[in-house]
Amino acid sequence: MLETIENRNIIADKAYVDEKLKQKLLKNQNSQIITPVKATKGMPTVLKQFDQAYNALFSTAVSKIRQSVESFFNWLQQVTTIQIASKVRSSNGLIVHIYGKIAAALCLWINF
Repeated sequence: MLETIENRNIIADKAYVDEKLKQKLLKNQNSQIITPVKATKGMPTVLKQFDQAYNALFSTAVSKIRQSVESFFNWLQQVTTIQIASKVRSSNGLIVHIYGKIAAALCLWINF
């Protein structure tokens, strides 16, 4: 899915920390993945301490941006159980399931 995104900044979690992927997206699609800083195994303590303040501030900033998105999806899951799609058997059925659950959540939210 990342290969279809062009000219965007993508805020992601540590699972997407991959320099090759970052460079590929920047070069081919002019998109940038912004992730919290992941500790490097085997890095000397002196270097860890040198970068510690920057890494902590940067990771906090990225996490604050992601928090509102994570909160929305947590609320959506709690209200609609959108992740339970065991009866869906096709791509079209999945789309109907997703949009139906989002519509139901919005109706509950505005007290329809």
